[in-house]
Amino acid sequence: MLKTTPDIEVIKKALLLACRAPSIHNSQPWHWVSEGGVLNLFVDRRRRVHSADRSGREVIISCGAVLDHLRIAMVAAGWQANIDRFPNPNNQDHLASMEFSPLGFVTDAQRKRAEAILQRRTDRLPLGRPTYWESFEPVLRSSVDESVAMLDVLPDEVRPQLAEASQLTEALRGGDASYHAELEWWTSPFALSEGMPPDTLASASERQRVDVARDFPARGHAERRVEVGMDWSMILVLSTAEDTRTDVLGAGEALSTVLLECTMAGMATCTLTHLIELDESRDIVRKLIGGRGEPQVLIRVGIAPPIEELPAATPRLPLDAVLEIRSPR
Repeated sequence: MLKTTPDIEVIKKALLLACRAPSIHNSQPWHWVSEGGVLNLFVDRRRRVHSADRSGREVIISCGAVLDHLRIAMVAAGWQANIDRFPNPNNQDHLASMEFSPLGFVTDAQRKRAEAILQRRTDRLPLGRPTYWESFEPVLRSSVDESVAMLDVLPDEVRPQLAEASQLTEALRGGDASYHAELEWWTSPFALSEGMPPDTLASASERQRVDVARDFPARGHAERRVEVGMDWSMILVLSTAEDTRTDVLGAGEALSTVLLECTMAGMATCTLTHLIELDESRDIVRKLIGGRGEPQVLIRVGIAPPIEELPAATPRLPLDAVLEIRSPR
């Protein structure tokens, strides 16, 4: 007899995969509740990055990415997620409710997309230029639903303006003690299941070769990828028509799509959010995309040297820290 709801073990395995999703400072600000065949996604306010994300957009973007990762993981397991976004108007932290229906079959492409979740890394080192970008860009654009988010690829000639906006962001935060204290905490070398380990950050000398990047504390003196003298990545912008919570959640889901499509194409990626955290730099990005929408997130996309081994995955919280299983009422 065909099952009509997935076992909790199936959901657990899918969540272990989905929670590999990127989040601001690897804060993992999500809380899942499984109850009576329904899986619910909530914002975990205890894990919000306050000083960097004062608008609250990035916590929702992070949750949008994990929501889409969960959908992909469940498809690979043979289940279609039927998602109801913002199901409770009295609780805006309740981002989504999901019920599942069995799929008749799973394609190789769907399995590869789930496998890409394990392969994706945030690469903060300088990247080479994608050599087959012209043929890949139409594929990437077709993967993003323009009714949810708009994708812009910034031309090389605006790169200096973008670099200036990145520098402006850091300059405006030069005296923000709470912001820098948070960065120190999230990049602590002693973090075991959250934050960013030292080897995932660029050293001071490596950072000089990347013109558009958040200025994280340097945690070492490495000189990796010396053959890439400067960053030649493409820079993408995901924007939305408005700035509602629905728009921002959709931007996170679109971010998941872009990152995994690039990963499947053999490209390295680095999500950039510091440029949308302050009005001054966000306005610059808005002008660079022609004022058509609200910039939500930027992404560097390039090629890492093929001889490099895939770096170790960054830590994640144990499943019981992010999943609550309730008995049906």
